[in-house]
Amino acid sequence: MNAPATLPRHVAIIMDGNGRWAERRHRPRSMGHRAGQKAVRASVRACRERGIAVLTLFAFSSENWRRPQEEVGALMELFLHALDSEVEELHGNSVRLRFIGALEAFAPSLRERMLAAMRRTADNTALALNVAVNYGGRWDIAQAARTLALEAVRGDLDPVDIDEHRLAAQLCLADLPPPDLLIRTGGEHRISNFLLWQLAYAELYFTDTLWPDFDAHALDAALDAYSHRERRFGRTGTQLRARA
Repeated sequence: MNAPATLPRHVAIIMDGNGRWAERRHRPRSMGHRAGQKAVRASVRACRERGIAVLTLFAFSSENWRRPQEEVGALMELFLHALDSEVEELHGNSVRLRFIGALEAFAPSLRERMLAAMRRTADNTALALNVAVNYGGRWDIAQAARTLALEAVRGDLDPVDIDEHRLAAQLCLADLPPPDLLIRTGGEHRISNFLLWQLAYAELYFTDTLWPDFDAHALDAALDAYSHRERRFGRTGTQLRARA
């Protein structure tokens, strides 16, 4: 399937189904996470080849710390391996890597590797790849509100001037266009505290495909579905057609 002419600028993906993929094969869940890394690589490549400007992946939520310690440990090891093995390839393909979330929760060695990867790829322009780790949409809004509150306490901001634009400017990804398309794999139909503010007008696409099986063809199916959506942003379809 060829990518449609009408493409989203920003695709966000909730990568769900690694554990179930492994369980169906009677293998440990950690094997599913390793297989999911291959799907990440394929999705990054496909988005870059199709000219999508921004890809944001939900890798580890603030709620995922509640998972069994063994699984969390395996995920941390996978992050370390990915940082060691993938960053140079991303850099060579002009992909800018950014981690969003409360990074201070991670071990100093892992956090430093994240920061080093971001510095290494900071000037790349082919694709902005954002990886959400220890991220929650409610946390994002709360930290933005806290930043504005501190400005007000210092006397640098009049509280009456706080509006949605000032708040949005303090959120993660404030310098990028909001997601046009959210894809969730694995068959669940919810957004799980991901980019709550930024997804306000995104088109939602849910697929039963488990994340390790998500490939360029699956991405193209989502892009094709997106191309047939009418994005009205509060207007009527008649208004949009009159503006065309």
